[in-house]
Amino acid sequence: MSENVVSLHKNPDTTPVTTLTVVPDPAPAKLVPLWLRSGRAIRTAATHDTTRTTARTVARHGLYVVGGARIVGKRAWDGRTAARYERYMRTAEAAGNFEAAAEWEERGQRFRDARHRRRMDLLHSPLDAAKGAAVTTGMGIGGLVLIGVAMAVATKDATEVVTPLMAVIRFINLMVTIVQVVWGPAVSLAPFLALLALWAVGSKQQAAPAWALPDRVRNGEGEPITPSIVVKALRDLGVPALRNAIKEMGDAGASMLSPIVIAGCGVEVDVTLPSGVSTIEVQSKRRKLAENLSRHEHEVFITIPQAARTVRLWVADSGALDEPIGPSPLVTDNTLTADYAKGRAPWGQDLRGDAAALSLYQRHLLITGLSNQGKTAALRSLALWASLDKRVEFRIADLKGAGDWAMFDGLATVLIQGPTDEHVIEATEMVEGLVEEMNRRIKARQTDPTVVFNPLIGIVDEAQVAFMCPAVDADKRPYGGSKATSRYFMAVRKVHNQGRVVDVLMYEGTQDPTDQNLPKLVREGAHTRASLALGTESQAVMALGEKAVNGGAAPHLLRQGLDKGTLVVASDGIAIPKGQSSITVRTHFIGDEDAVAITDRAKALRNGVTTLHVVERTEDRDPLADIAAIIGDAPRLRTQDVIKRLSALDGDAYGDWSPGDLTRVLDGTGAEPYKSDGRMVVGRNQITRALAHRDGEDSASGA
Repeated sequence: MSENVVSLHKNPDTTPVTTLTVVPDPAPAKLVPLWLRSGRAIRTAATHDTTRTTARTVARHGLYVVGGARIVGKRAWDGRTAARYERYMRTAEAAGNFEAAAEWEERGQRFRDARHRRRMDLLHSPLDAAKGAAVTTGMGIGGLVLIGVAMAVATKDATEVVTPLMAVIRFINLMVTIVQVVWGPAVSLAPFLALLALWAVGSKQQAAPAWALPDRVRNGEGEPITPSIVVKALRDLGVPALRNAIKEMGDAGASMLSPIVIAGCGVEVDVTLPSGVSTIEVQSKRRKLAENLSRHEHEVFITIPQAARTVRLWVADSGALDEPIGPSPLVTDNTLTADYAKGRAPWGQDLRGDAAALSLYQRHLLITGLSNQGKTAALRSLALWASLDKRVEFRIADLKGAGDWAMFDGLATVLIQGPTDEHVIEATEMVEGLVEEMNRRIKARQTDPTVVFNPLIGIVDEAQVAFMCPAVDADKRPYGGSKATSRYFMAVRKVHNQGRVVDVLMYEGTQDPTDQNLPKLVREGAHTRASLALGTESQAVMALGEKAVNGGAAPHLLRQGLDKGTLVVASDGIAIPKGQSSITVRTHFIGDEDAVAITDRAKALRNGVTTLHVVERTEDRDPLADIAAIIGDAPRLRTQDVIKRLSALDGDAYGDWSPGDLTRVLDGTGAEPYKSDGRMVVGRNQITRALAHRDGEDSASGA
């Protein structure tokens, strides 16, 4: 019981009186029972991260021993019985391969026959062993005695007869002594060595429940790709036929897989799908398959090899595709040269880490992709390599006009830079100039089939600007568009049709392909088609073709902004794995400063090139007036003669005219060609009236 506090009070008016005031103690603090405090401490200790980690570690290593014993037991059982052959046979049957199933059944029967013979031999082996031991012992002793006799004769000492025999007896005694010394420790250590061996097997195979494995394994971070992981990922794809087939397989689906091989910064494996499962069902679930493999979607590529009912999986190491590749050989090797006809441009690396090189020889090129994904850099790197062959001539139109091709000033014979309609007009006339040069070369080839031409490469970057241009010429022909009247479209088509055989090539780079800004006939005229990241699968089909996309090409699955410079290429000019229709290439990036250094080397190979920045135009002609002039006083003239006389009047303006061009010019003027005596002609009176009518309209509009 606590003591009370006593206080003394004095009253000044009265006799001093001592007053005692008892102040009670405050309530004592409530005591926590010892057993409760101990329980809380135990619970805190039991739930602590260190305790959990320690318990999981102890359980994991103990379960490694159990799992190792299970694995060793299964291996022993497979080795002693025909279970393995039964399992393979059921797997082949589940996959619909009855020929393989029959072969495994035959192998299993041969194994059983051999096992039966071994067991029969065991019945006679003790007697045979005894006989053999007796014969061997007798011969051994006789041999030792003969050696002893020889030694006795040589030394003239009769005791030497038993010397070899005694030596053998002493050796046997030594072995017995060693065994007696070692046997005890060996027997004591044998269980521990056996447990250690089982632990090693279980540890290597991660034979423990998921909750007991280390965090990095349970989370899948850095998890190696093993057959069991691939099969489990396929089983959990959500394809019922595939899941059921794997369950029915005796080996749990392992026979579907080819050996897993290292391929660059990842691994590659072919999966033969069971009957009833199509490759498209696996391709369409790429994201889920990647997540089942503990990877991001962009780290798993699914292609279709040549083998039937097979998909090829390439799985990257975690984070490997986010690491940049090395610099281009064009930058690191100042002595590097190019050969347009026989060489290959070093473009980058494929997913296996091998060098990806592209042949440019007589191949038109199309590169497409979303904006700011590295299209110009990929296209320019090919041109930089080709520039190191002094025979190659460039005519370039950069319809972005941001200076990405400025280093070709003094190297290209034509360099147009700008996004306006005027620049599109100049680019169109540049491509039409390619057509004229192509026609000249074709005529020369007809005269001399052995003539060889220097390669002429026309490059139009941001070609969608040209296709979308609304400008029209004096004859009302549009520069843009995708109709037969479009000047740019038709010029590109002509180069695509015939330019390759005389080494006049067309390279185009364009954004976000659609039917409006990249017509079908133009994109299908390119021999090499490459695409960076795109938005939709339909755009991927436009960029690469339906065959490539059906074969696994998926530029629409590349990550915009993250996979810059990564191209999906469909071309016979690059090494593509057998059975595939495309290849993914991570291109080298060549910066502006390095590009200038490369073009300086290219300029040094040439004697000097004058670059035209504006296309030179011929004098504007008036076709209607020229037709009136060449007809003269004749009442009419055949259309073929009109074209010949126009060509003689001005070969540059009318040299490549056809009857269709003549009809187009006269259409709507009232002076259209008509038939006379079964031949198409142009009448003088009609031409005169058309000129007078046009001049009257011009005067009225001027007034």
